[in-house]
Amino acid sequence: MRSDAKTVEEYLRLLPPEREKALRPVRMVILANLPMGYKEIMQYGMIGYAIPLDRYATTYNGQPLAMAALSSQKNYMVVYLMNVYGDKEMEAWFHNRYKASGKKLDMGKSCVRFKRLEDLPVDLIGEAIGRTSVEEFIEKYEKSRVR
Repeated sequence: MRSDAKTVEEYLRLLPPEREKALRPVRMVILANLPMGYKEIMQYGMIGYAIPLDRYATTYNGQPLAMAALSSQKNYMVVYLMNVYGDKEMEAWFHNRYKASGKKLDMGKSCVRFKRLEDLPVDLIGEAIGRTSVEEFIEKYEKSRVR
C-alpha cells in the first residue's frame, strides 16, 4: 500500500494504531544501526534508507540508492533489505541467523514480511542493516550493473 505521506512521522501517524506501534520500534532499531552516509527518507511511498544523490547520483532511475525500506502493506508489514538481496554470503548469514532466532522467516527476494512485531527478530534486522557501509553498497550496486 503506497502512502502519499511527505514525512516519516506523517507516514507513521497515518497507519492503524497497531501497525504504527509495531513499525516504530523497527524504525528505531534501523536508525540505531544505520551506517553513516545513509539517510532516512520517504521513497516510493514508504520509509526508505538510502544513499543521497549528492553522495551517489549515478543510479539507474535517478533516485537515491535504497539499501533498506520499511512499509505497511495490506496483509503484513515489510522490511526490505536490499543489502541481503543478491549477496549469497550475506543471504546465507541472514537465513542462518533468522533460523537461530526461532522465528519463522517469510521472505521474498529482499522483503521480510511480518504480521506482528513479535514475529520479527528486530535485533537481527538492526544487525543486518549495520553490516553494509555506503562504500560496500555502492560497490555491490556497481558490480550488479555491469553487463
